[in-house]
Amino acid sequence: MATERPLKEIELEETIEHSLITQGGYQKGESKDFDRVKALKIQTLIDFVKTTQPKEWELYQTLQSKPEESFIKRFDEVVAKNGLLHILRNGFKDRGREFRVCYFRPETELNKTDVANYQANVFECVRQVRFSPTDDRSIDIVLFLNGIPLISMELKNQFTGQDAHNAIAQYRLDRASNEKIFAFNERVLVHFAVDLFEVYMTTRLQGAKTYFLPFNQGSNGGGNVGGKGNPAVGEDKFATAYLWERILEKDSLLEIIQSFLHLQEDKDNQKKSKIIFPRYHQLDVVRKLLTFTKERGSGESVLIQHSAGSGKSNSIAWLSHRLASLHDENNQAIFDSVIVITDRKVLDSQLRATIKQFESVDGVVCGARSARELREALNKGVRVIVSTLQKFPFANEKGGIEIGDSKYALVIDEAHSSQTGNTAKKMKEILGNQEEVLEYFAKQQEELDKEEEKEYESEIYKELASHGKHKNLSYFAFTATPKAKTLELFGTRDEDGHFKPFHIYSMRQAIEEGFILDVLQNYTTYQQYYQIAEKYGAKDRELESIMASRAISKFKTLHPYIVGQKTRIMLEHFMDVTREKIGGKAKAMLVCSSRLSAVKYFYEFKKQIEEKNLPVDVLVAFSGEVIENGEEYTEEKLNTDKKGNPIKEDALVENFGGDDFQILIVAEKYQTGFDEPLLHTMFVDKALNSVKAVQTLSRLNRTTQGKNDTFVLDFVNNQDDIFKAFQPFYEGIELTEETDYNLLYQFENEIREFDILRDEEIEQFAKKFHQKSDLSLATLSGIIKPAIDRYEQIKDESKRNEFKGKIRGFNNLYGFVTQVCRAFDKDLHKFSIFCKFLAKVLPRDLQEKVNLDDELLLEYYKIQKTSEGKIALKGDSITQISPQTSTECGASEKVKEKLSEILARFNQRWGTNFTEMDKVIEQIVGDFELDKHIVGAIKRKDYNNAEGLYNRDFKKVVASRYEKNQDFFEKLFADGQAFNELQSAVFDILKMRGNQIVKT
Repeated sequence: MATERPLKEIELEETIEHSLITQGGYQKGESKDFDRVKALKIQTLIDFVKTTQPKEWELYQTLQSKPEESFIKRFDEVVAKNGLLHILRNGFKDRGREFRVCYFRPETELNKTDVANYQANVFECVRQVRFSPTDDRSIDIVLFLNGIPLISMELKNQFTGQDAHNAIAQYRLDRASNEKIFAFNERVLVHFAVDLFEVYMTTRLQGAKTYFLPFNQGSNGGGNVGGKGNPAVGEDKFATAYLWERILEKDSLLEIIQSFLHLQEDKDNQKKSKIIFPRYHQLDVVRKLLTFTKERGSGESVLIQHSAGSGKSNSIAWLSHRLASLHDENNQAIFDSVIVITDRKVLDSQLRATIKQFESVDGVVCGARSARELREALNKGVRVIVSTLQKFPFANEKGGIEIGDSKYALVIDEAHSSQTGNTAKKMKEILGNQEEVLEYFAKQQEELDKEEEKEYESEIYKELASHGKHKNLSYFAFTATPKAKTLELFGTRDEDGHFKPFHIYSMRQAIEEGFILDVLQNYTTYQQYYQIAEKYGAKDRELESIMASRAISKFKTLHPYIVGQKTRIMLEHFMDVTREKIGGKAKAMLVCSSRLSAVKYFYEFKKQIEEKNLPVDVLVAFSGEVIENGEEYTEEKLNTDKKGNPIKEDALVENFGGDDFQILIVAEKYQTGFDEPLLHTMFVDKALNSVKAVQTLSRLNRTTQGKNDTFVLDFVNNQDDIFKAFQPFYEGIELTEETDYNLLYQFENEIREFDILRDEEIEQFAKKFHQKSDLSLATLSGIIKPAIDRYEQIKDESKRNEFKGKIRGFNNLYGFVTQVCRAFDKDLHKFSIFCKFLAKVLPRDLQEKVNLDDELLLEYYKIQKTSEGKIALKGDSITQISPQTSTECGASEKVKEKLSEILARFNQRWGTNFTEMDKVIEQIVGDFELDKHIVGAIKRKDYNNAEGLYNRDFKKVVASRYEKNQDFFEKLFADGQAFNELQSAVFDILKMRGNQIVKT
């Protein structure tokens, strides 16, 4: 019988060594040359310094009796103080002499000495390195740079019953950080656990707490749709070969050390400091973008679809730094400045902190906090500028920006619909080099006809020249949730005409790799049922149905009994489940439908927390002011710390992150860009659609130690709604075709059919608008007034609404399409100018606000759990979406109906078969509203007196209702808790009626 060949990891070890030596630029090193105490190959380091810096070493020898010993001693001192990463990048001084311990690749090859020093770096691959001064334990492979150990690898082989997780256990249990070679940021910078199929890495060994991250390409390779792991490879090739062939190859490793590794310090607790080594998808996207840009030059647009929580901030920082110093094959800088467009204040400081570690000079990054600072930074050619999109129109109000031949890389932090609007268009007008386009237009005009150019049309040509793409502007747009317009504007077009992201790190892959949590793992939904009636004696008046429906919806959403019921459910869940999560530090967020709703919930939470003496506290977040019943509410007025001091708006996030507050109530705030890893639970009391659903719920997905799951409790959306919102962004998404430019002409024809616009007025308006020296508000309004008059002569309100819708639709489409492509149609552009301003001045339909609170009665309300568990998204699927293909604008016709008819339709939609036990308390409230003494005290805000009178009469009023609903009230009297809750709820409603928002 044949002897079975032993399948040991030595074969993997030999393969890595052979590859690095024959193709990776390494030498074969010997373990015996390694000094276990100093954790260095001392002679290799000394020889490198002597070879590359002979003059410095010669002078140094004259200052030291034992120069080699002194050098190593000083190296150890500065590394212990400043960290190895800093010394590798900046070198160190000793006795006035400056030494480098490695050289990085110069940006250009013009300086031959720099090139020679870079080539003099000595890379060694050493197997079975015995690292301990006290025993003979060894590491499978250690990679050295000029005698300094930088990379360690433990290898495992599934054929022997072990995998990378065994290597991880080995690092955790058998690799103490007190061994010199494992000292954080003093010797080895990155540790890899490698098997036949997967790679994991860490930058800091902390015993059992050591946290390893996957360093895999993804099941279909880097940048492609897929899940975790690595793609299958052919015979005689390991699936993990990319690690030593592409990542650890000498040029690659030096690039990572120079331009990617980042020390994230925690000055309060140095044990929490860590070195950020790029995840595979981050390194992959930056490198592919640099290669693409070097090949194509400026003028290209790319879309990067990276999941929320995937580290976009670091990817943007690394990319921005590299683009700012990127040169072409002729050693010419490709960009004059890199402009990062973001609304996140934290990204500015993060960019500064990251790039500062790569650069030895100040002023590389400018956070343009005002339009003036943006203008100055552009004119100075600051290499990296961080700004918001909204600053650009103001930065060049007086034409102070000098573009010339400058080229810009625009890195967009979150590419969404704002990038297709007028502000983005203005940014392009300011930064785009239009000279070449204008020359082309001039030739085109000359060929098309010989008519004399109207003087004012030169300004129109400039505007037309700003359309489409510009050779001096490159866009690098990041988003987790690309929509159709985003794909068309920034996506890469394939042979089939589909627009796709340039690089994908999908939500699926991020979840499977454990970089983020699956926020749909535990999703509970509730269904609410209502029956609302008109109060006795209320007039069944006719109302505009849409406005009345909104008023009814507002009534039921803000009804104090309903707010109280839902608050009770949320608090019970928080106390029973959330509170115990993440080592007792878990937090929750409540997403409300309006600012007023947030305020009401805030007071209701405070009230119930106080009544039940719960160890929980809440904060509320919304923008601006809420004015209700003559009283003003703001964040700062409502939020106070434990000492009673107001919490400033910019301090709210820090306070919520501390130990004093557990629940944050929000309304259109902190639903995007908010990063709090302790956020475990989300309560949703708002309809969430498409991108908004993904962005909002993704606030939960950040990982932290001890956080293993998340929870969502949703009062409004069902599981099917959420599935439809998330599925397009779970893996890949593509746009099937481009928007048809001719749709604009269809819009134009349909608008002209209303017979409101006149060509002579359009021409005259464009002329006067572009004659800047003669621009007069009176003149422009006089030209556009006849069109307004003709609009007002249309008596059919539905026709007026349709016209408005068409104008609005045309303006939106024109603003987008002209971002994507450029057409030499000055007449259509004149038409667009007229439509843009006409939309602003057309009379608005004054919709009288309808408030039905005093006319409605909540007869029944029931809330019940309808589903719980995981919402499972479908893998291995690419979602295809289509562009706008129609001019339909959805103008709604106003219909008047009786309130009773509107209520009947509402109850049919939201009602159910209520039982008597579901009957709510409005009848009792109605009885008390007849009591002048109680109502008067409430209006005077004399709540103590009002409550005393109320408590005295409550049982008597309830008893008077007993005969009308005997079964219900017998059960009510038998349940003491239910009775008390009823009594409390009725009084709350009475207070609300008297003072809308109740302070408790």
